[in-house]
Amino acid sequence: MAVVAVVLQGQRVLLTRRINEPGRGLWSLPGGFMDAGEDPADAVKRECLEETGLTIQVGKLLEVIAGRTHARGADLLLAYQAEVTSGSLQPGDDADRADFFPLEAVPELAFDSTALILNHLLNR
Repeated sequence: MAVVAVVLQGQRVLLTRRINEPGRGLWSLPGGFMDAGEDPADAVKRECLEETGLTIQVGKLLEVIAGRTHARGADLLLAYQAEVTSGSLQPGDDADRADFFPLEAVPELAFDSTALILNHLLNR
C-alpha cells in the first residue's frame, strides 16, 4: 500500500520532483509506501515531511485507487487531503524539488494516479 498527500493552497497543489525511477525528473504528489504495521495517516505525514520539509494535518480520504500504474507500484493507493501546520518547504529524501503549482498548469507528472487525483480535484 502507498499513500499520498493532497496539499492545497487555494487552487495550487504541492508536488515534488522525483530523483529516482520510476518517473525520475517528473512530478508527483508527496507520498510513498507504508511501512509494515504503520497507520496510513502516520505514513502520509512521514512521507510529506521527508519529501517537502512540511508538517501536515491529515484530513479526509479523497481517493482510493486500486491496481498498479507501473511495475514497482503499489496495489492500493490512498490519497488524503492535508493542510500544512508547520515547517518550511525544502525538498528531501527522494525529491530534489518541491513547489506549489496551479491545478490547471501542473508540470509533467510521473504517475497516472497523480493525474487522476488532480483531474478529480479540478472537476469538483
